[in-house]
Amino acid sequence: MSTRHVLLGLLAAGPCHGYDLKRQYDARFPQARPLAYGQVYTTLQRLVRDGLAAVEGTDSDGGPERTLYGSTDEGARELARWAGEITAPAPFVTNEIFAKVVVSILVAAAAARTGQGGPDATAHLRAQRAAHMERMRELTALKAAPGADLSTVLSADYALVHLDADVRWMTTTTARIDTLTAEVHAA
Repeated sequence: MSTRHVLLGLLAAGPCHGYDLKRQYDARFPQARPLAYGQVYTTLQRLVRDGLAAVEGTDSDGGPERTLYGSTDEGARELARWAGEITAPAPFVTNEIFAKVVVSILVAAAAARTGQGGPDATAHLRAQRAAHMERMRELTALKAAPGADLSTVLSADYALVHLDADVRWMTTTTARIDTLTAEVHAA
């Protein structure tokens, strides 16, 4: 996710302080990777440097001085350009679960040659599936909670679809684990 474009999108509603942008980000993207305050302010400084945002003033409201940021016309054009781009599907699949299964099979094959025990890829897949199912239950409850806002529902749906795809892959891989293990042993 492009933090700079997300912040520009949040600024499109009107000028904001960095603290408020962080709060809006958390509310609008509840299932996304957390955004640190430092990242918000660093990104805002870069947006200002690049002419995509501008400092609109400062205030303190009885507390520490806070800088108010707003999008520029150039920022609005950049945001429109970015929002209109088609996001290419990922060219490579890099999934830690897949890597752990393959490595477990490799280590188990090496351990079998030396008469030692090794990790059990099937047991790992079962445990990972249980963790995924628990997270899916949490997300389902989150989106079904009374008063759940649309951002929460949409982000939960997005996460659920991806978790479901992982679970389906785990089921297929578990069914094929003996064949994969035999291939690794033969190599």
